Amino acid sequence: MSEATFPTGRVELEIPARTEFVSLVRLVVASAAEIGPDMSVDRVEDLRVAVSEATTNAIEAHNESGSNERVGVQCAVSEDEVVVMIHDQGHGFDPANLEALPAPESPERLRYESGLGVFLMQALADESEIMSGPTGTDVRLVVYSSKRASTD
Repeated sequence: MSEATFPTGRVELEIPARTEFVSLVRLVVASAAEIGPDMSVDRVEDLRVAVSEATTNAIEAHNESGSNERVGVQCAVSEDEVVVMIHDQGHGFDPANLEALPAPESPERLRYESGLGVFLMQALADESEIMSGPTGTDVRLVVYSSKRASTD
C-alpha cells in the first residue's frame, strides 16, 4: 500500500472499570498501531505499556470515586502517528502534585509498590499529556511512526 493511500482510522472503546479489561485495551490499541506504516515492534510495545498504565490508573480512579460509568478509550491511527486518549470520570487530580518518589533506578524505589505509571507514560510515549479536573481525567499519548521520528 503506498503512503498516499494509507487509510487513517479511529477505534473507540468503552470498558467497565475492571482490571480484566486492560488486556483488551492493550490488544486493540496494539493491533491498530501495527496497521500503521513504519511502526516498529518496539514502539508498539512501548505504546502498549503506556496505554496499560493509563487504563489501569483510569480504572483505579473510577473505583476510588465510586463511579459506575465506563472508561473511554480512543485510538486514532494516521500515517505518521498513533494517538490514544483515555478518559475516566473519577475525581481528577493535579499531576503537578504527585508525590515525589526516588528515581526508578534507585534501590530506595523498591519500597514503593506503585507510582511509576505517569513516569512510564512520559518515558515511553513521544508525547504525553494529562488533563484533569473535577469531572475526570483525560490522558493523551502519542507515538510517532519511524518515518515521523526521523524527520523531527
